[in-house]
Amino acid sequence: MKLKNIGFWLLILPIMLVFQGCEEEERDTDFLDNIQPPSNIAIQVTMTQDNSGTVTLVPSGDNASSFVIDFGDGSPDRPEILAGESVSHVYSAGTFTVSVLARNLLGDTTEYSQNITVSFLPPQNLEVTVDPVAGDNFSRAISATADLAIGFEVYFGDVPNEQPTPLMIGETIIHTYPDIGTYELRVVALSGGDATIEVTQTIEIDDPLILPIDFESPTTEYVFLDFGGAATQVIDNPDPSGINTSSRVAEFFKETGAQTFAGTVIELGDPIDFSSNNSFKMDVWSPEAGSTVLLKIENASDPNIFAEVIANTTTANAWEELEFDFSDADLTQEYAKIVVFIDFGNEGTGTTYYFDNIEQINLGGGGGGGGVALPVDFEDPNLNYVIIGFEGADSAIEANPDPSGINTSGNVVRTTKGVGAQFFAGTIVELDEPIDFSGVERIAIKTWSPKANIPVRLKLETSDPNQFVELDVNTTVTDQWEELVWDFSGQTAGLDFIKVIIFFEFVDGLPGDGSTYYFDDIQLDD
Repeated sequence: MKLKNIGFWLLILPIMLVFQGCEEEERDTDFLDNIQPPSNIAIQVTMTQDNSGTVTLVPSGDNASSFVIDFGDGSPDRPEILAGESVSHVYSAGTFTVSVLARNLLGDTTEYSQNITVSFLPPQNLEVTVDPVAGDNFSRAISATADLAIGFEVYFGDVPNEQPTPLMIGETIIHTYPDIGTYELRVVALSGGDATIEVTQTIEIDDPLILPIDFESPTTEYVFLDFGGAATQVIDNPDPSGINTSSRVAEFFKETGAQTFAGTVIELGDPIDFSSNNSFKMDVWSPEAGSTVLLKIENASDPNIFAEVIANTTTANAWEELEFDFSDADLTQEYAKIVVFIDFGNEGTGTTYYFDNIEQINLGGGGGGGGVALPVDFEDPNLNYVIIGFEGADSAIEANPDPSGINTSGNVVRTTKGVGAQFFAGTIVELDEPIDFSGVERIAIKTWSPKANIPVRLKLETSDPNQFVELDVNTTVTDQWEELVWDFSGQTAGLDFIKVIIFFEFVDGLPGDGSTYYFDDIQLDD
């Protein structure tokens, strides 16, 4: 009996389960009959404030289980999201109609449209950076930053009807200007819409004159500040031969009657850099050998800060390279001017000279005079004696014309005070070491004069020409050597004298008459 019951239940159980499942399914789907189409559709819109144009959309609605979004800006994307989810989209500036197709569980749909306006804040704090490009005077590196900017447009200002060049965030662009001049650079910061800000900046393009100077640049403005009767200009090389076959050179014309110190100033765009080189070389063309060329370097604003070195031409009607050793000068000072004097110390005679290729070199020392110091006897062939006649005095080292009496040495200095020369015409002897007055303060010089009882002025100068001492002593004999002594006792303390200047027949208002004088053996009188 029990076995029969068990079999019955095993037979009827599956049938009962089927009927039970049908009943439950029928109960679960009953609620679908009550679902209404989506209604009360709305879209929550949130826009970021970083000018990226990003808009976040959160659709909602009664009975809506999902939404299909049409962004309304022509985008092909039609994302479908579930209720409670959001979707983001990047817009440009403007007004757009966003459409939402809301769907319920039965597939019933309801459409809804909503206008949104996308606008951008104007960029703020626009800063433009313009940097020079190393080795290129015509190019500039341009970059920009601005809050809320999505990019920039750059107008370089060098062409008419210019189309802007895009500049991305974090990018630097290099622009090369066609010529020297002033340009208006305009940079516009973009917001993604119509809101923009801009700045304008003046760009100065020049080709500054810096060392080395070869007068070949078509864009560099070579300006000469002539004085004393000199006239300087850049011309075609009149003698492209030998050591200088370059195309362009500087012509230096010393007009008739020009001052003995006539010269020209070249102002540099940057101070001279002496970190590697301490001296200069320059190509010079002179119609005669023995022309005195003085090269002077000077501070841009203080003419009392300077250094100068002399070299003499050794050939006529040909290019030669002269060296100017500034290694003993105070190169810690700032120098930004180069001053060139040719035929220094002589009045102009309407003569033309040329110079070219001014550049720095490194020399080991012995500036200008090659170690000249007291006593000076003009006998050492290894020393470079710098002798400068000025204001009508013609001076040079020559063989002793009268080796007799107290002076039988081989070499002396001849100085001829030309007819009509200034009464203060004289001769400079440059020293490389200051005179040591720690013992005595008297200077003795052997002189030879065709006239007795004429004053001979001795002037001692430091590197600053405003610091000097001077005394007059009269000759006592004619046509023979004698030793004159100048006593500077009590006048030399704290001063480093590096120039000895001698004036024969120093009589105020008395011009030169062509007389020739000699001097030798400059020394301390112990």
